[in-house]
Amino acid sequence: MCGRFAVTTDPALLATRIDAINEIPADADAGPNYNVAPTDGVATLVSRHAEPHRPGDQPTRRLRLMRWGLVPSWAKAGPGGAPASGGPLLINARADKVTTSPAFSASVERRRCLVPMDGYYEWRAEGPRTGGGARKTPFYIHGDGAMLYAAGLWSVWRPNRVSDAVLSFAIITTAAVGELAGIHDRMPLLLPEDRWDTWLDPDAGVDTTLLSRPPDVTGIAVREVSTLVNSVRNNSSELIAPAEPQPEQAQLF
Repeated sequence: MCGRFAVTTDPALLATRIDAINEIPADADAGPNYNVAPTDGVATLVSRHAEPHRPGDQPTRRLRLMRWGLVPSWAKAGPGGAPASGGPLLINARADKVTTSPAFSASVERRRCLVPMDGYYEWRAEGPRTGGGARKTPFYIHGDGAMLYAAGLWSVWRPNRVSDAVLSFAIITTAAVGELAGIHDRMPLLLPEDRWDTWLDPDAGVDTTLLSRPPDVTGIAVREVSTLVNSVRNNSSELIAPAEPQPEQAQLF
């Protein structure tokens, strides 16, 4: 699964690097975030036609600010006009089920995105704590000098015809491979740059081979990090720093 990640690159700079149009307002809260959590807004990459769409117009890459936690277009509005709460927050979508899931099947056909990230966090279960509960060790999984791009799905939700649209997304997960499988059995579906345009193409249905192919983890680095990341209130570069070595327990004779 993917329940927390880090993204610290300025959207304007990121747009330049990946040849995209930056549609994120300058006053939007899209600054460095070392502890992105569900419902946070982050930059996502889509490919869309200009509005209004003209015949022959080619889609272009665009960065848009979206809420993490997909809200299906058919979701009902709550008392305050926000999406009604209840049920699990749709932050992840299994690669093997997105084409048949009522929550994701519409998005997977024409609304696919990429989620740029410096890296993501995962927790390895180490066994029960004294007094019950599992003890978990956090790890930071990142590209070796390059950003990661996770496949995702997005949706447009409106509580009514006059309200502003809510753009939201979910990250697609797949079976973990290699060293990562020893930390958790799931991981984001990471796509290399030569697959981006096929995945993002708004004029074509989903290429299911991208959903079933094992992810390429070449160049992926892993390090244990501090348990500071366990709290969403913490947000600094300390979260991605290597964990301090734990002192050995004294032996009693």
